[in-house]
Amino acid sequence: MEIMPILRALRRNKVGAVLIALQIAVTLAIISNSLSMIQNRVQWMQRPSGIDEANIFAFRNTWSADPPDLKARIEADLAALRSLPGVVDAEATNNTPLAGNEWHWPLAKGSDHQEFIAWAAIYTVDEHGLATYGLNLIAGRWFSASEVGDIRIRETRFPPSIVVTQSVAKRLFPAGHALGQELYFEHAGSSRIVGVVEQMQRPSDAPNWGNPWAEYSILVPFQFLNNGLIYVVRTRAGQQAAVMRAAPARLFELTHERIIQDVQSFSEIRSRAHRNNRATVIMLAVLGTLLMAITAFGVIGLTMYWVGQRRRHIGLRRALGARRGDILRYFHTENLLIAGTGCIVGVALGLAGNTWLAARLEIARMSFGYASVGALIVLALCQLAVLWPALRAASVPPAIATRGL
Repeated sequence: MEIMPILRALRRNKVGAVLIALQIAVTLAIISNSLSMIQNRVQWMQRPSGIDEANIFAFRNTWSADPPDLKARIEADLAALRSLPGVVDAEATNNTPLAGNEWHWPLAKGSDHQEFIAWAAIYTVDEHGLATYGLNLIAGRWFSASEVGDIRIRETRFPPSIVVTQSVAKRLFPAGHALGQELYFEHAGSSRIVGVVEQMQRPSDAPNWGNPWAEYSILVPFQFLNNGLIYVVRTRAGQQAAVMRAAPARLFELTHERIIQDVQSFSEIRSRAHRNNRATVIMLAVLGTLLMAITAFGVIGLTMYWVGQRRRHIGLRRALGARRGDILRYFHTENLLIAGTGCIVGVALGLAGNTWLAARLEIARMSFGYASVGALIVLALCQLAVLWPALRAASVPPAIATRGL
């Protein structure tokens, strides 16, 4: 198939060719960025939390009135929960990974507490926290019962000893040896690191939090004293559903002057936390599908128009010996030239648009691979779209030329 006759034909129909190439370029730019954003969101939703998700559930407990013996009631509740068949351990806390509304505090460098480093989520735990969450302690030790103090909401103080995630340890002490080091809180106090856990995800579900602070979490040995806290329960494998039903009933046996809300397995907590991300993925997928459909119909419409214009020319070629396959190759080659030009422009446009978005919206940068995959998808779609008009062109009989049509 000679290219020059095709190029001469496109010069005579350059307006339609340019418009379709531009449409393809814009579609590719949007599709490639959408693929990158979808992949980024999916990876974010699937990242591990660092806890025994399959066997953990949580719920919120609030007493009907502010009890004067708040600490005793919390201890009684925890003892009741830990006594249930199938329970590994339980604790009361201010928050859980992915639950939102986290406590956080800026970390500082140096004893002057002035130089900001990063934000870290703060979790209150007691001596049962390691077993309750199923955390992987990779260095140092966990808290003893004697280290666990009390803290109320809006109190700002930090304990002598803390446990941090591996990400925090590497960020503050990249050369290693985080154990025994002082961690400074901006405009506040300091605590000594006595243990390092492999991972504990911070509550926020937004991907722009994820670089690099997604795993910056600090566990403090405090019993959270508040009329409105979260009970976290870890069960043995296969017994979560039964314990989830039994736990509220057991607590109501102690007193009915309470409200228990949001009894959820951690899979439900994860699903709820990422509903905005799922909605974004669906929206981007639908938008991409609509754009590809519009582009495909544009290619079909333009090719059908050209087939109608060239019926006599096609008939002459058939009369001179051109086969149906030659006509098919002609239109597919012509479309490949247009779509290829649009894809080259689209790749450049997509990368430039992603650079602009990444600078302003804090989204992840798109690699050239996504633009390449998007280009292959758009090229394949355009070639598929031109097939039906090309088949109709190939079916034009040679007699059309003799009728003067």
